[in-house]
Formats: sequence, structure tokens, C-alpha cells
Amino acid sequence: MTHSSKKVVVGLSGGVDSSTAAALLHHEGYDVVGLTLWLMKGKGQCCSEGMVDAAELCEQLGVPHHVVDSREVFENNIINYLVSGYSAGVTPLPCSQCNRAVKFGPMIDYAREELGVDKIATGHYAQVDFDEETGRYRLLRAIDRQKDQTYFLYDLSQEVLAHCVFPLGKYPKSETRRIAAEFNLLTAEKPESQDLCLVESHGSMKTFLEKYLAPKPGDIVDLDGKVLGQHEGIHNYTIGQRKGLGIAAAHPLYVVALDTGRNQVVVGDRASVHHPDCTVNRVNWVGMAAPSAPVRAQVQVRYRTRPAEATLVPLEEGRIQVKFDEPLFGITPGQAAVWYDGDVLLGGGIIESSDVVNSPVTLSERPSQSS
Repeated sequence: MTHSSKKVVVGLSGGVDSSTAAALLHHEGYDVVGLTLWLMKGKGQCCSEGMVDAAELCEQLGVPHHVVDSREVFENNIINYLVSGYSAGVTPLPCSQCNRAVKFGPMIDYAREELGVDKIATGHYAQVDFDEETGRYRLLRAIDRQKDQTYFLYDLSQEVLAHCVFPLGKYPKSETRRIAAEFNLLTAEKPESQDLCLVESHGSMKTFLEKYLAPKPGDIVDLDGKVLGQHEGIHNYTIGQRKGLGIAAAHPLYVVALDTGRNQVVVGDRASVHHPDCTVNRVNWVGMAAPSAPVRAQVQVRYRTRPAEATLVPLEEGRIQVKFDEPLFGITPGQAAVWYDGDVLLGGGIIESSDVVNSPVTLSERPSQSS
């Protein structure tokens, strides 16, 4: 390995994971350069406090630290993406969009063009390798399945994965903390982030959205169109939500659909939130090329949900129909459906909006008011 191939740019958020990734690579003899993207002001891993901790870590390791002002890129690709999604009645997944459009691509461009470095590393819990048989780079789940973050990385291209290093993929989180303490990193005891950066910065997604979306009161209705209560805006709700509905009922009710045309939140029992399939667009294939015939896989529709057995059916324009072996709870338009073959991430995409709920009555057929 030549000296130039031992150079790596490490994305630093100021948290323990990225700090430990940098320290491990530095310890292994890599020529490390720290890089922090300035995404927004306020609290949160990727913001002002994180930049200070990242700078101090680089000083501790004796490596250079660069800061790139990415606030406009973040505004255009994440803030606008979230606001337009929530206003359209879907629940966007910002993290995969951020990884693709704001972080990895721009980091690689900066590393190569400004620093002459061909590799980037992050503190994500994932693994990457090259499959000689298929000629493709593969994303594999981390050893620590509880911390595995491949779900958020499904949208990375082959060109991007060719330049990525994930030092923490082979360690459990407890070992990361131990290594950080062993290296006496100032972030070793730093609390772990529990939410996405925008939620940490604003206190809640509701508070964040209040800055961009005005209240738009409407009805909360059941599947027959009966009015059960009122809401202040459909952007405050998501499919499968049970708590915070503000309505009384003899049995638990869940959000079944968000009807933007009528500005209604549609609720029903738990059975009505189970769906046998979903359609996925904006598909990115990682561990395999796009198939021309149905493929079996395990599909994950939320970060914290267990993968479900399903069949992937190719549709026109690169879209995929995911047919689950058993109806799945809470399939949510705007979230990602990511499919695996064991630990290998095959691909994924965004769940499309649909007017059809799991009921004999569709949204367009429901009565517009209580009978």
C-alpha cells in the first residue's frame, strides 16, 4: 500500500462514533484529515457544538481539520424536502436523502478536488466490500445489529461506495465506547444522539414544521367519514400513529391515511393499518443489478422495524412492487423500503403515496361527512 492510499478524509460530527473512527484510522497509520460539514446553527451533532468538539478532537490527534459551509445545500436538499413532503401528506425520511445529497457525495468531491484524497470514512455502523463475481460494491450490515445503519445508506451509488471506509462496522457500540476511552478521546462519554439533527435542534419535528407550515385545521374522521375530532394540520401526523390523536374511542385508533384533498386525518383500528404490499420509486440497486424478474428478499420499511419476507416485482420506469408474505403494519409513504439478502443490502427506494387504504372503502369513495 502506497503512502497516498493511506490518506483518508474522516467526516466528523463531533460525536463519539465519528471521533472513534478517526482515532482508529490514525492509530492504524492512516494520514487522517478531519472534515466537518456546517449544516445549520443550534444544538445537534452536525451543528455548532459538534464543530467545536470535532476541532478539539483533531487538535488532540494532531491532524488537520476542515469545515465546509453546507448550510445552503442542507436547506435546499433537506429542509425543503421535509417541508414539501409533510405538506403533501407523506412522512419523509431525511437521513438517507442527507447522506446521498448533502454528505457523502459532497465530501468525496471536496476530498478529491481540494485535498487530493481518494477515500472518506465516517462513523456509520456498516460494512462495505467488493464482490468480484458481480463487479459491484456491497453494503453489509454492521456486526452490531442494534446499531446497524445500512438502512440510511441504501441510496449511496456504486461510485460513492468505491471511496467509502466504515471503521466501526466490525465493532459493537460498547467496544466503540471502550476504544474511545482507551484513546482518551474528549468525546468518549458524550451522550448519544437520540433523534435526527433537526429534531434535536428544534426540540421536536412539530416545532420545526411550525416555522414553515401554518396551522390548517381539519377533521379527524373514521373510515366511514364520521367526524371524530379536529386536527391543526395533517403534517403533524404519520401513518400508524396511535398517541396524540386527541380523540376518545372505545378501542385504540391509528392513523390509516392522510387525505390532503379533504384535509382529513383518517383513523381506524389496528387491522386497517396492515397492508399486503406497497409500491416503491426512486429505487437504487446496491448489491445487485436491477432485476427483470421477481426476486425474494427481506424488506425493512422503517429503521427500527424487523425485516419482513417479501417478493420484489419489477414495474415500469424502474419502480418496484413489494409483496409481503404477510400484511405489514404501518407502511408509510415517504419512508424508505430497503431490501436485503441476509446481511447484504440489495437496494431500496421511497414508498409511494397511495389513495387506497386497507379497507373496502377507498379515500375517494368515503362519505365527505358523517351520516
